[in-house]
Amino acid sequence: MTDYRDETLDVSSFAIDDCEQLLKSFNIHFPSTDAYMDLVDGILHIYLCQLDISKFEEFLALLEIDKALKDAVFNVINNIGSYGLRGSKRHFSGYNAERKVSNRKVKEQNRGKHYYANDNSFSKDNNSLPFEFENKIVCADSLEVLKKLPDNCVDIIFTSPPYNFGLEYDTHNDTASWNSYYDMLFNIFNECIRVLKYGGRFIVNVQPLYSDYIPSHHIISNFFIENKMIWKGEILWEKNNYNCKMCSYGSWKSPASPYLKYTWEFIEIYCKGNLKKAGKTVDADITAEEFKSWVVAKWSIAPERHMKEFGHPAMFPEGLVERVLKLFSFKNDLVLDPFNGAGTTTVVAKKTGRRYLGIDISKEYCDTAEKRIKEFDNCQQMTLGF
Repeated sequence: MTDYRDETLDVSSFAIDDCEQLLKSFNIHFPSTDAYMDLVDGILHIYLCQLDISKFEEFLALLEIDKALKDAVFNVINNIGSYGLRGSKRHFSGYNAERKVSNRKVKEQNRGKHYYANDNSFSKDNNSLPFEFENKIVCADSLEVLKKLPDNCVDIIFTSPPYNFGLEYDTHNDTASWNSYYDMLFNIFNECIRVLKYGGRFIVNVQPLYSDYIPSHHIISNFFIENKMIWKGEILWEKNNYNCKMCSYGSWKSPASPYLKYTWEFIEIYCKGNLKKAGKTVDADITAEEFKSWVVAKWSIAPERHMKEFGHPAMFPEGLVERVLKLFSFKNDLVLDPFNGAGTTTVVAKKTGRRYLGIDISKEYCDTAEKRIKEFDNCQQMTLGF
């Protein structure tokens, strides 16, 4: 017996003749063992086992029905994020059956799940962040501020380290040696791990220094593994930015030393002590569609376009932070960014109903971060009529 995935679409606003023609033509064109449609009380049911999405798109293009209806039906199927591929068809039902491993739990116990982090000494006793640090932008050295915080008091950390890219950062010493740089960074990251709650997430946006041949994402990931953090995953942030400065491509038309062009950065996700994070279901604010789309670990998000406006040379966009916070934290969680810069992490934390602590050594950046939060507060008050 064929198993189907049932997707529904409210088509009550479309002409009934168009809906019936779509249903009839689809059921004739595609074998029922692959997929079929049914219409019940204005709801179109699309039963999916497998489907060639390109042929489906071609099928719709030839149908003489309302284009809005065709687009709506196509999007319902095309936006399904969970499927397998076999030849040209997407498999929506039973696609992962062949991946099942017999006696999986026994085998995991024998070989050791995330074995590299099992002998950690993390305390499971979580604490509250002191009130004076809650919803604050602190202008100071991160290492010194973090030392004032108790163990296990932060739910999630999202940050991007201040690279020695030669960018014109406000105060960062770009002449520091790489050993000194990583010593400084990892001293701060050690404190971040200490203040992170048991089960909390430490998420780092990192771009390898391709021009200097320094695999920063591997160096930073090795640090987390050495410190018994559990690797939860890695997201490819596709920026679709093809304006590569290395326009000579290295050794032109020669294998001597070609320069590879990259349009993405990495989002590395680590957990402290446990892959599962504590939280109330009612405080999960991610929608079903967002969840299905965002767990596909390649995010196509344009780079920040307002860096000149904020006076910062290397900012990630708000959309990236929103995805990270909604996918990996709950509302009212405490969000920390120890390199807060112009305040993107903290303003998005505010916008999504989370508490925050942003730390940066630059007064100019801290002032910008405070201004962005104040502007959001003022906008909210105007919306509510205060």
